Amino acid sequence: MKDLKQFNIPFVGLKEGSHLFEYQIDKTFFEAFQFDEFNDVNIKADITFVKKSTLFELNFTVNGTVNVPCDVTNELFDLPINGSLDLVVKFGPEFNDEHDEILILPHEAYQINVAQYIYELIVLSVPTKRVHPSVTDGSMQSDALRRLEELRINEEKTVEEDSTDPRWDKLKDLLTDK
Repeated sequence: MKDLKQFNIPFVGLKEGSHLFEYQIDKTFFEAFQFDEFNDVNIKADITFVKKSTLFELNFTVNGTVNVPCDVTNELFDLPINGSLDLVVKFGPEFNDEHDEILILPHEAYQINVAQYIYELIVLSVPTKRVHPSVTDGSMQSDALRRLEELRINEEKTVEEDSTDPRWDKLKDLLTDK
């Protein structure tokens, strides 16, 4: 976590108003958090920092791609992600980050580290099911997809299951004999 000093925003010297901070996120950023699910990362994170007299408003936006394996074929592909987060920073007697959208800093604080918020925003912007775009449009050719196609249940077999078994027909005769 000590490699993330460039994500500190010293707000003491900033004038009131809107300020823009831009960060380029790569794989080394996630190595600092010991997160290794992404093979490669190319994300631009923008933070609009609005300083007011008693509080700060931070608007995080991330745009870019992460290289991940497909959940269906295990092929690597660049997954585009977009996300945004709004955060309000207030001051109080002690640090408190229990609320998702409100951060309370102690009165003596002079800077805020935004690395954790960027990390969480990127990780939560990745969908839980990651499917290669060529799989969804049907143009991908891979061994895994060919094997899945071979093992797919044919609809003709399900029609045969709807007909009754002749052994059960004998039991039905017992009901009609009464």
